[in-house]
Amino acid sequence: MSTPALFDPKRPLAQRRQAVVNLWDFLVRRGIADLTRTPSEVIDTGRARRLSRYTAKRGIPAVGLPVLFVPPLGAQSLCFDLRQGCSLAEHFLLTGRTTYLVDYDEVKSADKDLGIEFWINDVIPEAIKRVSAEHDGADVHLVSWSLGGLMSVGVAAVHPELPIASVTAVGSPFDMSKVPLMRPLRFIGRATGGRIVGTGIRAIGSIPSPMVSLGFKATAIPTYLRKPMKIWSKRDDRDFLAQIQAVDALMNNMLAYPGRATLQVYLQMAMRNEVATGKVQGPNRLVDFADVQVPVMVIGGSADVLAPVPAVHHAAAILPNSPEVRLEVAPGGHLGVLTGAMAHATSWKHMDQFLADHDLA
Repeated sequence: MSTPALFDPKRPLAQRRQAVVNLWDFLVRRGIADLTRTPSEVIDTGRARRLSRYTAKRGIPAVGLPVLFVPPLGAQSLCFDLRQGCSLAEHFLLTGRTTYLVDYDEVKSADKDLGIEFWINDVIPEAIKRVSAEHDGADVHLVSWSLGGLMSVGVAAVHPELPIASVTAVGSPFDMSKVPLMRPLRFIGRATGGRIVGTGIRAIGSIPSPMVSLGFKATAIPTYLRKPMKIWSKRDDRDFLAQIQAVDALMNNMLAYPGRATLQVYLQMAMRNEVATGKVQGPNRLVDFADVQVPVMVIGGSADVLAPVPAVHHAAAILPNSPEVRLEVAPGGHLGVLTGAMAHATSWKHMDQFLADHDLA
């Protein structure tokens, strides 16, 4: 009988002891990741909106234009501040960027009828105006993830008067036909005219947060099935285990989706794939992505199943009047490309360069 790897005498004693400590902390104490949030203060609030400013690092001079984080609906804004040592918020502060976050409150019963247009016409624009006012009218860089990227580009299209310096969209799918994971849902939708899913969404009013968490996890079932073996094989890597713990904390604390916004995403994005055409019909006006006249960078994750690189890079086809559409690829899945273990050397470097290039726009 082979000796369990944990007690393999060929492994140095110190290494075996450290593995025991790592597994004990991860499985029992749950204390490997430092989930302390980067200090911030709330400077403005509104309906379904909370704007916070991260506290600048002492001794680091401010550089460049301010940055505003735009998260997607449903996903915790913690995606930008996952854990100490792997926080995009912390990274920008260390480089001297004055950084803000527009956050969305938990959906209430009165909010179930809010559509995507509420965030495009109210929540995000009001946050941009306030950040700009904090800097004497300066332009603002938008840095976004997933659906937040589509909303940010939508804001730039609908509101050309806003002081937007650039938009960075990470893991944002601009063409749902290039997302293999969506094909079964699109097939069912075409076969039923979208009635089954649409009726369900209307019936429950909003998507509860536990269902949102389950939905995100369902997109990575193979990863979750392999998780025990992965933890075992990486038991010596404390940083890897910390990352798993931080990702689990994010996935287990998703926010509810407003019912009407969910229905719009399902029908207009998943079913009709309107974003890929460059024109999305809103309730009051047509959103034409050809109206975007600010620089845009999109970053696709090489292992992202929710937003594969071709779906992300389709942005170049629908932004003909943007002065620059920069296409980048970085390692990682849907969350990993934004804040994975390699992000500091890949995605974040792309962001640093892009923001610096357009600070004087």
